[in-house]
Amino acid sequence: MRSDVMLHPLDRTLLKELLHAAVEDADPLEVMPPVEGPGEWTPERRSAFVQFHESRSLAADPKEITFAIVASRRVVGAARLCPVEKQAGMAEAGMWVGRSHRGVGVGGAVLKLLLDQARAEGFTSVYVSTTPQNTAVQALMAGIGVDLVRDGDVLTACVDLMADAQ
Repeated sequence: MRSDVMLHPLDRTLLKELLHAAVEDADPLEVMPPVEGPGEWTPERRSAFVQFHESRSLAADPKEITFAIVASRRVVGAARLCPVEKQAGMAEAGMWVGRSHRGVGVGGAVLKLLLDQARAEGFTSVYVSTTPQNTAVQALMAGIGVDLVRDGDVLTACVDLMADAQ
């Protein structure tokens, strides 16, 4: 397990570093909802990225908790916990890691830290959803002994944090 990976609550300073990491090391569709226009990192797409995070996690009434993923003292991605409506105690988890930091243990370290953070925030379970093509998430979930279940075009899982904590 990598000891140099940390999660820091997103703030405006880290948001600038997160945007830089996204532009330098990720495809826009990997890190944010689709935006009309060309697929590359245009000024409009960069602005939309900042606005997305400001509205979701930096707002006065945040919809989710977002963390900057820091590896070797550098922001390399983001992780989030979003309360699931009508499912008391459940959070949906998500993350992205820049291309140059994939396959070197960052994702596994982030998953452990994110589950620990979910427990600390009082969540009792974490919901994960991915595509059949995302073999990295499938491997991460298998690594913690959680099976993903096919539900149409997505794979889903629910991690019971209460059972996992014992």
